[in-house]
Amino acid sequence: MTVAEAAPTIVDFHNHFVPARFEQTAVRTFPASQRPRWEALARKLSDEALLLQDIRDGDIAARVVNIPLALIADADGRVPHDTVRAVNDEIAALVARHPGRIHGLASVDPFDGERSAREAERAIRDLGLRGLFVDCARGSLLIDTREARPTLEAAARLGAPVFVHPVNPQPLTGQMAPYGTIATLFARGTVNSAALLALVEGGVFAELPDLRVVVTELAFGGLAMAAAFSPRSRLPGGAVDTMRRHVFIDTMCFNPALLRAAVDILGPGNVMAGSDFPIVSDGRIGATLTQAMRGAGLTGAEQQAVASGNCRRLLGLP
Repeated sequence: MTVAEAAPTIVDFHNHFVPARFEQTAVRTFPASQRPRWEALARKLSDEALLLQDIRDGDIAARVVNIPLALIADADGRVPHDTVRAVNDEIAALVARHPGRIHGLASVDPFDGERSAREAERAIRDLGLRGLFVDCARGSLLIDTREARPTLEAAARLGAPVFVHPVNPQPLTGQMAPYGTIATLFARGTVNSAALLALVEGGVFAELPDLRVVVTELAFGGLAMAAAFSPRSRLPGGAVDTMRRHVFIDTMCFNPALLRAAVDILGPGNVMAGSDFPIVSDGRIGATLTQAMRGAGLTGAEQQAVASGNCRRLLGLP
């Protein structure tokens, strides 16, 4: 491999971790057919050595890590506020143990109004976390709801990006469960797409011009719809122009065609390496991501931007 062909340095934006002190209650909510897989995943999610392994082996340079509240929530999808604070203290401690290798996002409940906004400020200003991690929906509410506005306002004010993560929407998740993994991921992608469209078409970005959000590649359907029908948007400049100023998407599927389309729609500065570790990918991603980027026809500069440059810029990393 020549110098010009050398694989780019990777900072993986999409990683989950759940310290052993927190019970992973979500395991109980999955259908019986999926429970063995999620019990195995629960062990991986609490394995700090596994989280560091690919960094120590040199496959990636760093991970951006979150602790998903959805995995430790009660039957109604709620987590006590004291536990939310403890989650963010834990992620800050994880970052402190592995400086430069682990970067943290604060988990907050955006549907908890002003209290969530105050915790967001504490986590960013006092704990030094780099952004927010939130569920994209709860029940009939999407992330553009008035209950979530204080959290989004705080993020915009602090210059902290918001990772708007999929959830399991009902009844769609139950309807799709008999059809396997692809179908249940489709349900999650559908609600992530809906949240993206709600932010764009609901005027949130017009009200909060400094807000930046990240969605997963599962939301590609919403991204594609917004692009295809951009002239019909309610926004004066169209949906694509707004998304290019406010929306980032990760690469979790590592599919060259989707990667090419995401870059074409959002621009090469708005696509970031993200693996959904350890749920979708728990192995090395360096070669897979590099192959996908080359298959998508990205230039060397574009590959480096997607692999780590865009994430570093968005999070303010050195």
